[in-house]
Amino acid sequence: MQAMLPGLAPAAATDRLFLAIYPDRDTIARIAALTDGQRARHGMPGTPVSPDRLHVTLFHLGDFAGLRQDIVDAATKAAARMKAAPFDVTFDAVANFGQQSGNSLLVLKSGATDGNATLRAFRERLGSSLLAAGVVPADLRHFEPHVTLIYNTRIIEQEAIAPISWCVGEFVLVHSLLGRTRHIHLARWPLDGA
Repeated sequence: MQAMLPGLAPAAATDRLFLAIYPDRDTIARIAALTDGQRARHGMPGTPVSPDRLHVTLFHLGDFAGLRQDIVDAATKAAARMKAAPFDVTFDAVANFGQQSGNSLLVLKSGATDGNATLRAFRERLGSSLLAAGVVPADLRHFEPHVTLIYNTRIIEQEAIAPISWCVGEFVLVHSLLGRTRHIHLARWPLDGA
Protein backbone atom coordinates (compact mmCIF):
# COMPACT_ATOMS: atom_id res chain seq x y z
CA MET A 1 0.00 0.00 0.00
CA GLN A 2 1.40 3.38 -0.92
CA ALA A 3 1.50 6.06 1.76
CA MET A 4 -0.53 9.18 1.07
CA LEU A 5 -0.38 12.60 2.67
CA PRO A 6 -3.68 13.94 4.01
CA GLY A 7 -5.59 15.85 1.33
CA LEU A 8 -3.57 14.41 -1.58
CA ALA A 9 -5.03 11.97 -4.04
CA PRO A 10 -3.07 8.80 -4.72
CA ALA A 11 -0.74 8.92 -7.71
CA ALA A 12 -2.18 7.58 -10.96
CA ALA A 13 -1.31 3.99 -11.77
CA THR A 14 1.38 3.69 -14.44
CA ASP A 15 2.51 0.10 -13.99
CA ARG A 16 0.74 -3.27 -13.83
CA LEU A 17 2.12 -6.62 -12.73
CA PHE A 18 0.59 -9.92 -13.77
CA LEU A 19 1.43 -13.59 -14.28
CA ALA A 20 0.53 -15.08 -17.64
CA ILE A 21 0.94 -17.82 -20.19
CA TYR A 22 1.66 -17.04 -23.84
CA PRO A 23 0.86 -19.03 -26.98
CA ASP A 24 3.66 -20.31 -29.19
CA ARG A 25 4.51 -18.64 -32.52
CA ASP A 26 2.33 -20.93 -34.68
CA THR A 27 -0.66 -20.45 -32.36
CA ILE A 28 -0.16 -16.68 -32.39
CA ALA A 29 -0.44 -16.76 -36.19
CA ARG A 30 -3.67 -18.81 -35.96
CA ILE A 31 -5.14 -16.42 -33.37
CA ALA A 32 -4.19 -13.38 -35.48
CA ALA A 33 -5.88 -14.95 -38.53
CA LEU A 34 -9.00 -15.68 -36.45
CA THR A 35 -9.05 -12.06 -35.24
CA ASP A 36 -8.77 -10.72 -38.80
CA GLY A 37 -11.59 -13.03 -39.88
CA GLN A 38 -13.86 -11.94 -37.03
CA ARG A 39 -13.21 -8.26 -37.76
CA ALA A 40 -14.03 -8.70 -41.44
CA ARG A 41 -17.08 -10.92 -40.88
CA HIS A 42 -18.69 -8.71 -38.24
CA GLY A 43 -17.40 -5.32 -39.40
CA MET A 44 -15.78 -4.86 -36.01
CA PRO A 45 -14.24 -1.56 -35.04
CA GLY A 46 -11.71 -1.45 -32.28
CA THR A 47 -8.05 -2.19 -31.85
CA PRO A 48 -6.72 -5.73 -32.23
CA VAL A 49 -4.23 -6.85 -29.60
CA SER A 50 -0.74 -6.96 -31.11
CA PRO A 51 0.47 -10.53 -31.63
CA ASP A 52 3.32 -10.21 -29.11
CA ARG A 53 0.80 -9.30 -26.37
CA LEU A 54 -1.66 -12.22 -26.85
CA HIS A 55 -1.79 -14.08 -23.53
CA VAL A 56 -3.91 -15.66 -20.81
CA THR A 57 -3.65 -13.79 -17.50
CA LEU A 58 -3.22 -16.17 -14.59
CA PHE A 59 -3.20 -13.50 -11.86
CA HIS A 60 -3.44 -9.71 -11.89
CA LEU A 61 -1.04 -8.64 -9.12
CA GLY A 62 -2.00 -4.97 -9.12
CA ASP A 63 -1.75 -1.54 -10.73
CA PHE A 64 0.73 0.85 -9.15
CA ALA A 65 2.33 4.27 -9.49
CA GLY A 66 5.76 2.91 -10.36
CA LEU A 67 7.13 -0.61 -10.35
CA ARG A 68 6.64 -2.33 -6.98
CA GLN A 69 9.86 -4.27 -6.47
CA ASP A 70 8.50 -5.84 -3.28
CA ILE A 71 5.64 -7.40 -5.29
CA VAL A 72 8.08 -8.49 -8.01
CA ASP A 73 10.30 -10.17 -5.38
CA ALA A 74 7.43 -11.91 -3.59
CA ALA A 75 5.83 -13.10 -6.85
CA THR A 76 9.22 -14.35 -8.08
CA LYS A 77 9.68 -16.30 -4.87
CA ALA A 78 6.19 -17.83 -5.18
CA ALA A 79 6.61 -18.71 -8.86
CA ALA A 80 10.03 -20.30 -8.34
CA ARG A 81 8.42 -22.85 -5.98
CA MET A 82 6.05 -24.10 -8.69
CA LYS A 83 6.74 -27.50 -10.21
CA ALA A 84 4.49 -28.76 -12.99
CA ALA A 85 4.63 -30.67 -16.24
CA PRO A 86 3.70 -28.93 -19.48
CA PHE A 87 -0.03 -29.04 -20.22
CA ASP A 88 -2.40 -28.23 -23.07
CA VAL A 89 -4.97 -25.44 -23.16
CA THR A 90 -7.86 -25.29 -25.62
CA PHE A 91 -10.21 -22.48 -26.63
CA ASP A 92 -13.18 -23.13 -28.89
CA ALA A 93 -15.35 -20.00 -28.85
CA VAL A 94 -15.26 -16.24 -29.31
CA ALA A 95 -17.39 -13.95 -27.14
CA ASN A 96 -17.47 -10.53 -25.50
CA PHE A 97 -16.29 -9.48 -22.06
CA GLY A 98 -16.97 -6.16 -20.32
CA GLN A 99 -20.14 -5.14 -22.12
CA GLN A 100 -20.86 -2.07 -19.99
CA SER A 101 -20.53 1.49 -21.28
CA GLY A 102 -19.99 0.35 -24.85
CA ASN A 103 -16.45 -0.75 -23.95
CA SER A 104 -16.36 -4.40 -24.91
CA LEU A 105 -13.57 -6.89 -25.52
CA LEU A 106 -13.72 -9.72 -28.02
CA VAL A 107 -12.04 -12.74 -26.47
CA LEU A 108 -11.08 -16.29 -27.29
CA LYS A 109 -12.50 -18.58 -24.59
CA SER A 110 -13.78 -22.03 -23.78
CA GLY A 111 -17.26 -22.73 -25.09
CA ALA A 112 -19.81 -25.23 -23.86
CA THR A 113 -17.17 -27.66 -22.60
CA ASP A 114 -14.22 -26.31 -20.65
CA GLY A 115 -11.17 -28.38 -21.51
CA ASN A 116 -8.88 -26.32 -19.30
CA ALA A 117 -9.10 -28.24 -16.02
CA THR A 118 -5.30 -28.65 -15.86
CA LEU A 119 -4.85 -24.90 -16.32
CA ARG A 120 -7.33 -24.24 -13.50
CA ALA A 121 -5.54 -26.70 -11.20
CA PHE A 122 -2.15 -25.12 -11.99
CA ARG A 123 -3.55 -21.66 -11.30
CA GLU A 124 -5.02 -22.80 -7.98
CA ARG A 125 -1.62 -24.11 -6.86
CA LEU A 126 0.07 -20.91 -8.03
CA GLY A 127 -2.49 -18.86 -6.07
CA SER A 128 -1.66 -20.80 -2.90
CA SER A 129 2.03 -20.16 -3.49
CA LEU A 130 1.40 -16.43 -3.98
CA LEU A 131 -0.59 -16.24 -0.75
CA ALA A 132 2.19 -18.03 1.13
CA ALA A 133 4.61 -15.39 -0.20
CA GLY A 134 2.35 -12.55 0.99
CA VAL A 135 0.88 -11.61 -2.40
CA VAL A 136 -2.93 -11.37 -2.54
CA PRO A 137 -4.11 -11.01 -6.15
CA ALA A 138 -7.38 -9.13 -6.68
CA ASP A 139 -8.63 -11.95 -8.92
CA LEU A 140 -7.75 -14.81 -6.61
CA ARG A 141 -11.10 -16.61 -6.76
CA HIS A 142 -12.61 -15.72 -10.14
CA PHE A 143 -10.97 -17.13 -13.26
CA GLU A 144 -12.38 -17.46 -16.75
CA PRO A 145 -9.46 -18.35 -19.02
CA HIS A 146 -9.43 -16.19 -22.15
CA VAL A 147 -7.23 -14.42 -24.68
CA THR A 148 -8.25 -10.83 -25.50
CA LEU A 149 -8.39 -10.34 -29.27
CA ILE A 150 -9.88 -6.85 -29.83
CA TYR A 151 -10.49 -3.85 -27.55
CA ASN A 152 -13.55 -1.60 -27.82
CA THR A 153 -15.55 -3.66 -30.24
CA ARG A 154 -19.19 -4.35 -30.97
CA ILE A 155 -21.17 -7.02 -29.16
CA ILE A 156 -21.70 -10.38 -30.85
CA GLU A 157 -23.31 -13.60 -29.70
CA GLN A 158 -20.88 -16.25 -28.49
CA GLU A 159 -19.72 -18.32 -31.48
CA ALA A 160 -18.14 -21.75 -31.63
CA ILE A 161 -14.87 -21.89 -33.59
CA ALA A 162 -12.49 -24.64 -34.62
CA PRO A 163 -10.51 -25.33 -31.41
CA ILE A 164 -7.23 -23.49 -30.91
CA SER A 165 -4.84 -25.35 -28.61
CA TRP A 166 -1.25 -25.08 -27.52
CA CYS A 167 1.07 -26.73 -25.04
CA VAL A 168 1.96 -24.46 -22.12
CA GLY A 169 5.66 -24.85 -21.43
CA GLU A 170 6.28 -21.85 -19.19
CA PHE A 171 4.66 -18.98 -17.34
CA VAL A 172 5.82 -15.38 -17.15
CA LEU A 173 5.86 -12.42 -14.74
CA VAL A 174 4.92 -9.38 -16.81
CA HIS A 175 5.41 -5.66 -16.16
CA SER A 176 2.87 -3.74 -18.27
CA LEU A 177 3.43 -0.03 -18.87
CA LEU A 178 -0.15 1.18 -18.67
CA GLY A 179 -1.39 3.18 -21.64
CA ARG A 180 1.78 2.45 -23.59
CA THR A 181 0.86 -1.05 -24.86
CA ARG A 182 4.21 -2.42 -23.75
CA HIS A 183 4.82 -5.66 -21.87
CA ILE A 184 8.19 -6.35 -20.28
CA HIS A 185 8.84 -9.97 -19.31
CA LEU A 186 10.59 -9.76 -15.94
CA ALA A 187 11.00 -13.49 -15.32
CA ARG A 188 9.86 -16.81 -16.76
CA TRP A 189 9.64 -20.27 -15.32
CA PRO A 190 9.68 -23.44 -17.44
CA LEU A 191 7.22 -26.22 -16.74
CA ASP A 192 9.58 -29.16 -16.81
CA GLY A 193 8.30 -31.62 -14.27
CA ALA A 194 5.67 -32.44 -11.64
